[in-house]
Amino acid sequence: MKQEQGIVLETADGMAKVRIGRHAECGSCGACGGARQVVVDAVNPLGAAVGQRVRFAFREEQVLTGAFVVFILPLIFGGVGAVIGHFMAPLLAASGSLPHVIGALLFFLLALLLVRKFDRRAAQNKAAKPVIIEILDNQQS
Repeated sequence: MKQEQGIVLETADGMAKVRIGRHAECGSCGACGGARQVVVDAVNPLGAAVGQRVRFAFREEQVLTGAFVVFILPLIFGGVGAVIGHFMAPLLAASGSLPHVIGALLFFLLALLLVRKFDRRAAQNKAAKPVIIEILDNQQS
């Protein structure tokens, strides 16, 4: 399990919003729009309060699955769409690269819809969220 530290910003219903600073692994990603700090929702079984520094853990499988769905799946779908466009071209009496491009674009858009559905489902799945495992200080700011 990968562990991070952060400061609790708010709590509600057994969950906490935790602010973490970006680190080397996040430096070149760009997914956060250049934000210096990232806020994550974490399960709060220890009852951490606002302002406390906490350590939380998340399963690396969740990160790898998310990265695959967001970055790799659309590329695979685009490639499959281009191949399908190639084989559909004679049936549509089309020539050139237009069927490849249209097929790739349609399947890429389909993949984006699947990514959106995956994101919504993951946001509601408590088991996929990081869990606060330790309160590092009891000073609340």
